[in-house]
Amino acid sequence: MLKSDTASRLIPTGVSGLDEVLFGGVTRNNIILVEGAPGTGKTTLGLGFIHAGARRFDEPGVIVTFELSPQKLLRDARGYDWDFEELERQRKVKILYTSPSVLMDELQSTDGVLASEIAALGAKRLLIDGLTPLQLLAQSRHQRSYRESLHLLVEGLQRLGITALLTREIEGPGPEETSHAHERFVCDTIITLGTQRRRRGMLRTLEVVKSRGQEFLTGQHTLRIEAGHGIQVYRRSQSRPHAFVDQPTSMERVSSGCPALDGLMQGGLYRGSVTLTVGISGTGKTVSAVQFLTDGAKRGERGLLVTLDEHPQQLIRNAATLGLDLAGPLAQEKLFIHYESPLELELDVHFDRIARLVEQHHIQRVVLDSVAAYEAASPEEATDFMYALATYLKRRLCTVMCNYESPELLGVSQISENLKASHLVDNIILFNYVEVSTRLRRAITIPKVRGSKNVQKTREYVIGQGGISLLDEDSGEAAALPEVPQLPFSSYYGLLSRSPARQSPVIETALQDGGHLPRSPRIPKE
Repeated sequence: MLKSDTASRLIPTGVSGLDEVLFGGVTRNNIILVEGAPGTGKTTLGLGFIHAGARRFDEPGVIVTFELSPQKLLRDARGYDWDFEELERQRKVKILYTSPSVLMDELQSTDGVLASEIAALGAKRLLIDGLTPLQLLAQSRHQRSYRESLHLLVEGLQRLGITALLTREIEGPGPEETSHAHERFVCDTIITLGTQRRRRGMLRTLEVVKSRGQEFLTGQHTLRIEAGHGIQVYRRSQSRPHAFVDQPTSMERVSSGCPALDGLMQGGLYRGSVTLTVGISGTGKTVSAVQFLTDGAKRGERGLLVTLDEHPQQLIRNAATLGLDLAGPLAQEKLFIHYESPLELELDVHFDRIARLVEQHHIQRVVLDSVAAYEAASPEEATDFMYALATYLKRRLCTVMCNYESPELLGVSQISENLKASHLVDNIILFNYVEVSTRLRRAITIPKVRGSKNVQKTREYVIGQGGISLLDEDSGEAAALPEVPQLPFSSYYGLLSRSPARQSPVIETALQDGGHLPRSPRIPKE
C-alpha cells in the first residue's frame, strides 16, 4: 500500500503528540483499545479524542460510560478546559450513562437509542469508557463468554461505521494481562499506558503495540496529564524518522570564542560539529561555553544554553565577574537559557523543549551543561538521548558544545564509564589541573578534531577578564615551570606532558639533592 493512500485514510486523534507517534492519526473506522492500570490516563485520553473530534475536526462524538456519572465526567473535563456542556448544547457531543447489558442489546438493534443518537448527531467517533463491567456481565450470566460478547461488540461497532475508542483496565504488564487478552485480538489499534518508578517520582508512558494498516513509532513514549490541556505525548527522543537522510555538512569554521584555542584546531570548529569539553569542576568548562555563546551573539548567531547544573541568574552573575555579558544578548533575544532540574528530568520532554526552542528562534549555537547530569537523571536512556539530540542538531547545522564533568582531579583516563560519548562527538577538549610541587595549574589538550590537523600540544591557560586565555609558551609564568622527570617508581603519571607523577615532597626534595631517595628509618626491635 502506498504511503499517500494510507495517509488519506488516516484521521487525527487530536491528542497532542499521539498523532506524531501514529504518523498522522489512525485509520478511519478502526476500533482502538486503550489499556492501562488505574490512574494512567485512559479516560482522559478518550475524552480528548472525542473533544478534539467535535471541536477541531467537525466529527461529532458519543460517549458511553458505565461507572463514571456524566456529572463527574463533565467536572473532570473542566479541569482540562474542555467545554463538553457547550458541545452538548450544539449537538456535537452526546453522553449516555447506561449499563453493559443495555449497550449489548443496543448494538444488536438497528433502531435502538444508540444508533438513533449516532444518526441524529452524524457522529463519527465513539468512546466506550471501561470494558470491565462488560466482562463481569459475561461472567455473571453464563449465557455467552466474554470473548463472544467482545465479538458481538466489535461487529456492532463496525456496522455503525464510526471510529471507536474502548478503554480497558489492567493490573500490570504481566503476560496474562497483555499478551493473551481477547481485546487485543479483535481491536485494530492497541495503545498501552503505563507507569515507571523513578527515584521517588513516577513516569507515565504510552506505547502503540499495534495499528493495522499503518506505520507508527514503536517503543515507549513519555505521557503527561497536564492541567488546562489534558494528555500530552512526547515521542521517545531516539525515535526521529528519516534522521539520517541527506545529512548536511559545512566547510565553514566557527570560532570557539578564544582565538588562541581556534589556532590549536586549525581555525576553529566546523559549523554543525559537536564538541565535548571534559574536566573536573573549576577548570573552566562553563566559562568556555559562555565565551562560545557570547562570541556567537556578537557575530549575529543566536545561541541556546541548556543548563542542568546552575540557575540562569547565577550563570549571569558569574559571567559578569569575568566581563562576559549574558544579560545583554538575553534581553536582545540573541541568547536563550533553558534551565531544568535534573531531579525531575524526563528526557523525552526535555528533548521536545530543546527542539522547539531551536526551531522557534533559529538557534545556531547550542551548549549543554552538563552531560553528566543526563547520566545521573537517567543512566539507561542517556546514551540514546545524546545520540538523538546530536543527530537532530547536526541536521540543522547547529554548532554544539557539550560539557562533561570528569571525577578525576589530575588527568583523564576515560571520559565516561557509562556514557561512551567520545564517538558521538567531532571534537574533544580536555581541561585539566596539573600538579607541580604543591601548586595546581590549569592545562588544556585537544586530542580529537575531526577533519582538522589539530595541534597535539598541551598549553597552560588562565581564567580572567574575558574568560579563558592561553599563556605564551616562551615567556612569563608558563616558561618558568620546572620540568620534573618521570621516575619508574612513581605511583601516578599525568595524562599531560606538564603533569608530573604524583609524589610526596620527600621525593621532590631527594630529587633536588641528587636524585636519591632517603632510606626508610629502621624500627628498633623490642
